[in-house]
Amino acid sequence: MINETIFRVHQNPLLYQYLKYHSYWYKMLYRNPNLLNDMVNEMKEEYKLTTKDKIDSICKKMNFISNLLGVFG
Repeated sequence: MINETIFRVHQNPLLYQYLKYHSYWYKMLYRNPNLLNDMVNEMKEEYKLTTKDKIDSICKKMNFISNLLGVFG
C-alpha cells in the first residue's frame, strides 16, 4: 500500500511539491496511507484548485472584461 502512495505522489508534480513543503505528511502517510486523499484535499485548498476557487477566478475575469468593455463602450 505504501508503494502505491509513493507512486501516486510522484505522478502529481503539485502533490510532490506540496509534500516537500509540508513534511509532516511523510509521517502521517507512512503510518496511514489512506490519508492521501486528505492530503490531496488540503493541497487543493492551499493551491486554490477547488471548484469554488475556479468559479471565483472565472467570475473575477468576467468582471474585469465587463469593466474593460464599459470603459471603451
